[in-house]
Amino acid sequence: MRFDTRAIHAHQPPDSATGAVNAPIYLSSTFAQFAPNRNRGYVYGRTANPTRDVLERALADLEGGVRGLAFSSGLGALVSLLENYGTGRRIVSVDDLYGGTWRLFEHHRRQFGLKVEYLDLTDLGPLRAALAAGPTDLVYVETPTNPLMRIVDLAAVARLAHRAGALLAVDNTFASPALQRPLERGADIVLHSTTKYLGGHSDVIGGALVLRDAPLGERFAWIQNAAGAVPSPFDCYLVLRGLHTLGVRMRAHGANAQAVAELLERSRKVRIVHYPGLKSHPQHALARRQMDGFGGMISFELTGGAPAARRFMRALGIFTLAESLGGVESLVEHPASMTHASVPRREREAHGVRDGLVRLSCGIEDLEDLTDDVRAGLKAA
Repeated sequence: MRFDTRAIHAHQPPDSATGAVNAPIYLSSTFAQFAPNRNRGYVYGRTANPTRDVLERALADLEGGVRGLAFSSGLGALVSLLENYGTGRRIVSVDDLYGGTWRLFEHHRRQFGLKVEYLDLTDLGPLRAALAAGPTDLVYVETPTNPLMRIVDLAAVARLAHRAGALLAVDNTFASPALQRPLERGADIVLHSTTKYLGGHSDVIGGALVLRDAPLGERFAWIQNAAGAVPSPFDCYLVLRGLHTLGVRMRAHGANAQAVAELLERSRKVRIVHYPGLKSHPQHALARRQMDGFGGMISFELTGGAPAARRFMRALGIFTLAESLGGVESLVEHPASMTHASVPRREREAHGVRDGLVRLSCGIEDLEDLTDDVRAGLKAA
C-alpha cells in the first residue's frame, strides 16, 4: 500500500468484536485476567492499551520502523529517550533547536551529568571532529530545524554517527513521515510531537518514538512503562484520526507555504526568508533529494527588527498569534519571546534567532486569504 492508503488502513482494521471502522476508545485502566499472568495481552493501562496499540503500530508503519511508542507529549517522548543516557554520557546535538529541547538538555539533564555539545550540522566537518574527540552515545538532529528551517543530510550524519559507535535520533515533527522518513536514511530513532502535524487539529497533546530495530524497541518500551509518560486512550484516538488525513493535509500545507514564502521573498521589508522550497535556501537541493515536499513551516526576518515584527503580527487576521504548529489553521509566533525565550539572548542571536524573526505555520485555508493576510502584515510592518 502507498502512503495515503497506509495512513488510513495500516494496522487499523475494523474492530473484530463490533465491526467498527475506527479503533474503539478503550478507557479501562485495568483488565481482567484468567489467572495470575494469564490474560488477553492487557494487564494495566500504563503498560498497554488496545487503542494505544493501534496508534503505535500505525506510527511504526508510516515511519518504516519495527516499534512505535506513544507518549503524553513530545517532551515526554524526549525525556524517555534521555532516560537511556545518564551520568557521563555524551550527546552531539544540532544547534538550531526547539527551545523546549534546549531547556531540557541545559537546565534539567546536565545536572544528572549528561554532556551535550551543539553544532551546526549542515557542515559535516565539525561533526567529524566532535566524534573523533571522544566517545559519543547519541547524535540528535532536527531537520528541518526549528525555527531556521535548516536541512541536515541524514544519510551522511547516520554514516558518521554509526562509524563512531553512536546512535542517530531525529526529531521529524516538522516534516512528518508524509514528507520524510529518517529511518530510511539510516537513523535509529525518530521522535515526534504528535501534537503537531500527526494530530493536525490543535486539539491533542502527544509524542512518539519510533525505533529501527527490535532490541531498541524493547529497551524503550521498558522505559515507557517504567517512567509512565503515556497518553490517554482518547488522546491516542485523536492522533489516529489525524493520521487518516496526514498526506492530503501535508500537500495543502506545503502548497500554501510555498506561495507565502515566495511572496515574502519578493518584499523589500523582509531581510531573509527561511523555507527549503525556495531556490535561495542554502540546502534546497538536499531538501529536494531527502524530502517528498517542503512542509508548511516558514520563518523570516523583517528589516525593522522587533518593532516591525510586532506590527506585522498585530495586523494579521487569519494567522493566529499562538505557539505550536501543524494544525489546519494558520499560526504566527515570535520565536525570540515565545518558543525560544528560554534560550539566552546571546546564544539565540548567535544561531540567527534575532528579534525581527517571525515564524509561520501555514494552514490549509484558501491560499488567497493567506496571501492577503500576509500582505496586510507587511504593509503594517
